[in-house]
Amino acid sequence: MKAGKDSEELTRVGPGTVMGNFMRQYWIPAAKSSELGVDGTPMRLLLLGEKLVAFRDSSGRVGVMDHQCPHRCASLVLGRNEEDGIRCIYHGWKFDVDGNCVDMPSVPPSQDFKEKVKARAYKAVDRNGILWVYMGEHQDAPPPMPMVEATLLEEHEVDLFFMQRACNWMQALEGDIDTSHFGFLHVGHLDPDNVPEGHPLQHTASERAPEYHVQDTPWGTTYGAYRTVRPETIYWRFANYMFPFWTQTPQGEFPRNIQARAWVPLDDEHVMMIFWRQRSSMPGSGAPLKDGKPLAGSKPQPDFLPVSTEWLGRYRIKANESNDWLIDREAQRTGRIYSGIDHIGSQDQAVTESMGPITDHSKEHLGPGDLMIARTRRRALQAARAFRDGAPAPGIATPEVMMAARSGYFEMHQSVDWQKAYADMMRTAQRAPKAPKVPAESAMAK
Repeated sequence: MKAGKDSEELTRVGPGTVMGNFMRQYWIPAAKSSELGVDGTPMRLLLLGEKLVAFRDSSGRVGVMDHQCPHRCASLVLGRNEEDGIRCIYHGWKFDVDGNCVDMPSVPPSQDFKEKVKARAYKAVDRNGILWVYMGEHQDAPPPMPMVEATLLEEHEVDLFFMQRACNWMQALEGDIDTSHFGFLHVGHLDPDNVPEGHPLQHTASERAPEYHVQDTPWGTTYGAYRTVRPETIYWRFANYMFPFWTQTPQGEFPRNIQARAWVPLDDEHVMMIFWRQRSSMPGSGAPLKDGKPLAGSKPQPDFLPVSTEWLGRYRIKANESNDWLIDREAQRTGRIYSGIDHIGSQDQAVTESMGPITDHSKEHLGPGDLMIARTRRRALQAARAFRDGAPAPGIATPEVMMAARSGYFEMHQSVDWQKAYADMMRTAQRAPKAPKVPAESAMAK
């Protein structure tokens, strides 16, 4: 894609921007439900460049609204969360979860005008342990809730993981749809002879330059990366981008790989990654190798900074640019960890943040392994511009279209076309209990 205007419209997400207006048509996962207690401390919430306050009232309902009180613009983050509303500490004006002013104690009763004052509030819903926010213009008639399969699982059925990243949303997301980097950044130090038969990293370690098929789909884009691993046998890795900011990575056995990531823009230069993964016995990249040890550099969790009340104070890892992402140069030099960084997500974080908050695409030289990156940038931008010009946002009225997306790896005879291979595997795939059925034959048809 071209640099300049294209890059600007792709990465800017504030009110009135092409991409920001597009994203506001979708329900946005914003926080863990547990982050808000009944009559608890109001929370700063930054979404799509808007500074909001979130709170749970006495009845358990969630309010999400502009943090500035409509009276004199003092922050409602300082407010008193009490008796089914949030009360500004400046003059005592109180607002319910819908933004209605319900009390003006500093105004004489004869001059009260609370029915004329309303805070800008957004619809909020708790579902399966996640707080979802709708920031679009149709607050009285929001669209159906998303049907990304992993998000339909009950809270006890999934592992949920939040991690903030200091770059724009697309830059962060691109690592999930770039399979060729895995053989270097994450496993460049892995000896193929140390990988057991059937290990998730078996073929990635032995062939680090896969070929690709890439295609637009109803949900966004998909790729099928392929390697010949035995006579007449193809090893496939499928991954997806789904509107507006969702991905599914190929790290899992296709039939059982119910997972998704949302790359939620906090502002133009910060994003919150939210990862849903169904709990299962499926082996992961950290499964033991022949020597009995896990992959070096695959620390289960990064170290996090304490949560603060700052706008960007949630789910920050200790590894950042100021400490070179805690890179261990000795581990890098000796080949113990290819990158020198001990945690797969932190490795991705380091390289994407090192590009700067918004990459200058004019300096890139994209190659064959970047086909999915280029296609996804174009697809997202085209959909956002089409919405600006009057077309509906994909999947809003028909959220079940997202159910046709599945990622993961599998092997199949080389005679089977890649799209048929995907459809065949979809017929065998385990589904979330609440998942609607989607015809596998038409899953990838535009």
